[in-house]
Amino acid sequence: MTELTPVQVRPIAGSVALVTGANRGLGAAYARELLDRGAAKVYAAVREPATITDPRLVAVQMDITDRLSIARTASGAQDVTLVINNAGILTGVPTLGDEAGLREELEVNYLGPVAVTRAFAPILAANGGGALVNVLSVLSWLSFPGSGGYSSAKAAMWAATNSLRQTLLGQGTLVTAVHVGYIDTDMSASVTAPKTSPDVVAAQTLDAVEAGEPEVLVDDVTRQVRAALSGPLGDLYPSIARTESLVRVSR
Repeated sequence: MTELTPVQVRPIAGSVALVTGANRGLGAAYARELLDRGAAKVYAAVREPATITDPRLVAVQMDITDRLSIARTASGAQDVTLVINNAGILTGVPTLGDEAGLREELEVNYLGPVAVTRAFAPILAANGGGALVNVLSVLSWLSFPGSGGYSSAKAAMWAATNSLRQTLLGQGTLVTAVHVGYIDTDMSASVTAPKTSPDVVAAQTLDAVEAGEPEVLVDDVTRQVRAALSGPLGDLYPSIARTESLVRVSR
């Protein structure tokens, strides 16, 4: 049996972080929180470096759907000890909708973060293990007709995160998954339901990293859905519960 190396939890202070999609919303909140907690350097990995205006950040051009772009960034950021896979997209394509939209969801929300992790895992190992954060969603576990593409991609990334947590344990890398409902960003601008501040999400995430936690359940909705996964399917999907009741009555 292979002996596993214990995860070496690093404090945020003095760390060198890379945040994808750091120019706005949750990514910008992560960058601010990292700096506020004393990170030595924060790489802001974005498609358009000119969108990074904070002089304390190191803007780097990186498109997570472009493997050469990722490789170039990794080559120039050999000091990274913390990777935050934050960049994401929500197209609103349903499961049986436009295939191009489904592929875009998978490219950005699943294949992209996996590619970033593949490039940076050896760097984290060389720097003592460090940590990897994958921003997922409550929709990793719950899906609606209008979020089929997004939920499918996030569910795939949840499975990948569980795999990566075991794969990277041997090199001492902490892998933390972040699950959250609506965040008060541009992506959910049209949503009227309660939203969580991106600053709160960032703070909870970095608290978890410093504590060596593998999972962050940011809000009550996420915690309720997580708990319901072990129950009847109708607990998550009331329409299914009603259908099941009708079937039982008809019998």
